[in-house]
Amino acid sequence: MKTYDIVIIGGGPAGLAAAVSARKQGEESIVILERDKELGGILNQCIHNGFGLHTFQEELTGPEYAARFMKQVEELGIEYRLNTMVVEISSDKVVTAMSRRDGMYQIRAKALILAMGCRERARGALNIPGYRPAGIYSAGTAQRLVNKEGFMPGRKVVILGSGDIGLIMARRMTLEGAEVKVVAELMPYSGGLKRNIVQCLDDYDIPLKLSHTVIDIKGKERVEGIVLAEVDETNRPIPGTEEFYECDTLLLSVGLIPENELSAQMGIALSNVTSGPVVDESLETNLDGVFACGNVLHVHDLVDFVSEEAATAGKNAACYVKNERMKSGISIPIKAENGVRYTVPSRIDPERMEEKQIVRFRVGKVYKNCRICAFLDGEQIISRKRPVVAPGEMEQVILKKEWFEQPPECTDGSGHELIIRIEE
Repeated sequence: MKTYDIVIIGGGPAGLAAAVSARKQGEESIVILERDKELGGILNQCIHNGFGLHTFQEELTGPEYAARFMKQVEELGIEYRLNTMVVEISSDKVVTAMSRRDGMYQIRAKALILAMGCRERARGALNIPGYRPAGIYSAGTAQRLVNKEGFMPGRKVVILGSGDIGLIMARRMTLEGAEVKVVAELMPYSGGLKRNIVQCLDDYDIPLKLSHTVIDIKGKERVEGIVLAEVDETNRPIPGTEEFYECDTLLLSVGLIPENELSAQMGIALSNVTSGPVVDESLETNLDGVFACGNVLHVHDLVDFVSEEAATAGKNAACYVKNERMKSGISIPIKAENGVRYTVPSRIDPERMEEKQIVRFRVGKVYKNCRICAFLDGEQIISRKRPVVAPGEMEQVILKKEWFEQPPECTDGSGHELIIRIEE
């Protein structure tokens, strides 16, 4: 069985950035395992611009952004295997993979980086009444068909869900000559970036109906139309608000789910909120030497943040292999309260954290004229005023190492309490 210092599962933006970062730390024994026929992940079908403003200080398309990292992987001589499906990972970091060329085989990892990304929630999870006609697609599938396969899913389109992919596909379908009748959103707020609402809906006069959902799909062989209804505070349809929209296509943009079946099988603790691994300041999971980054950890709004996070995972995995920055045994939990749904990381070791530690999170609803606050042992250490925060856009706070110079009374971190919350 061949042993690598670092094995990376997934060759999308997270896996590529993690590999580059680990190699720049001097790590030579690295392999990326990717199930697709090419590196780059979902970026290969994201032909719109808006990528790279933080990472490269210029606006790129998805394929251009991926190509920058793919070029680095090639130049640094990092090994990667395409068309390779990982089917199992043991708790002691033995990876079982298979491909048409090599059959089924196993490799051992000293450190493992999980970068499998996420998948779309399908119609089966929504319980929408109606038949199962042709013309129902997830927004990501439609994006691949239009951008890579040259196939138009339909000409009269309704989109359910206002996630970023759904918003972008509203514009894309319009540019290809389709008529997008409406974008409906179950929640009273959009799940996408504000800029995408403006550039993809407002600029093309596509209506966005908040607190609405599809309650029926008409048509047996092909979608003939859908029935839309307003919902109340408990997300139940309100009688008398039904509207019929004639269409031949329904696109679903109703959420993304981190691909953590492998993680769960190997015993990694998963968050009930994000469905991603619970990690510390080094992005290390509860299993020693297993790190996670990108959308497999929590769903990001910008790929630039994915790359930044993955670079941290790659660096820390390299440090782990070299036995640098050993755990001190102190673990301070970060509590999410009053509107903050979760934090990444969810615990920190003050001895191992960088001089400045980024903590990312999402809120549970729209807040206006509020403050993002952090409290250490009841003392406020951060208070930042924000005109508006929304679930569709990730927020962050930056912790300073100097704030934790006084050691906790207990080695499990119980001597400190760190809370991040929203105050109105």
